[in-house]
Amino acid sequence: MSLLPEKHLSIEILTTAEANILSPCQRQLESPSSHQVIIEVAAAGVNRPDVFQRMGFYPPPPGASDIPGLEVSGTIVAIGTDVRKYKIGDQVCALLSGGGYAEYALAEEDLCLPIPDNLSLVEAAALPETCFTVWHNLFERAALQANEYLLVHGGSSGIGTTAIQMASALGVKVIATAGSDEKCKVCERLGAIRAINYNKQDFVVESQKLTNRGVNVVLDMVGGDYIEKNIAACAQGARIVSIAFLRGSRIDVDFLPVMLKQLILTGSTLRAQPLADKARIAQGVKQTVWPLIAENKFKPVIHKTFNLSNAQDSHRLMETNEHIGKLLLLNH
Repeated sequence: MSLLPEKHLSIEILTTAEANILSPCQRQLESPSSHQVIIEVAAAGVNRPDVFQRMGFYPPPPGASDIPGLEVSGTIVAIGTDVRKYKIGDQVCALLSGGGYAEYALAEEDLCLPIPDNLSLVEAAALPETCFTVWHNLFERAALQANEYLLVHGGSSGIGTTAIQMASALGVKVIATAGSDEKCKVCERLGAIRAINYNKQDFVVESQKLTNRGVNVVLDMVGGDYIEKNIAACAQGARIVSIAFLRGSRIDVDFLPVMLKQLILTGSTLRAQPLADKARIAQGVKQTVWPLIAENKFKPVIHKTFNLSNAQDSHRLMETNEHIGKLLLLNH
């Protein structure tokens, strides 16, 4: 730690009379615990949970940094006493519980992954949060299989573009929803067999037409009125996975179709899961998803990059829902 600065640029959430904003500050650089590394951040991913945290709806779990940012890429500049998988100078991307919007970030050794050979250090910052989330929810929780039909809502989002590519590369037939014809075209270029503009068509009707029997798995981040529509869109024995509720988590639902179709409703959040569970997910991603990247079957879609000190601008863009793919903060 002797060659590292005592303090470093970080982006904290500042509460003002008007709104909660992201404000540059200087924070003390903490030492790593025995199984942690310090990463000099090249880039950090911007994710919807960061926006929710800024707004006061998604507080960090106990022990996590109050600085937002759930994923970074960069170079390891210090290691804990018991770190064995990595050494100083290694380039990695990492899933964090917080602290990514900064010049340096603490990461658990088991949640770091090597940079894929055919991606840049900056591009790799777009991988951890979405890859961990999609792998865990679709392939662990929902047991998604090749040749099944998957319905992905928000197909043009960071999660959506990841789910479309990952699932289609593994032999799944993906149907996506998005809010414009342009976004639908992107979803189909990424591998969706059909993208439905939800502002023009009913995704329940269209997915039933396409599959003849309904979809096998739904990945939903919308909630609200989509909950009952998802049930209607499902085939017998389907699984619905909820990962966010942009339209709300409370709604009156007729559960009789759930029973008659023998559906499974599940969901998860990633941030608060125990380290051992996240480490298991990391190994699944490394073993199954990293080879897809090496074979050019999957690449993160990056919409725009911002300087770290302009993090507030990245949140403004995310809140418009006009982006396609990921937003990144660059540490120059």
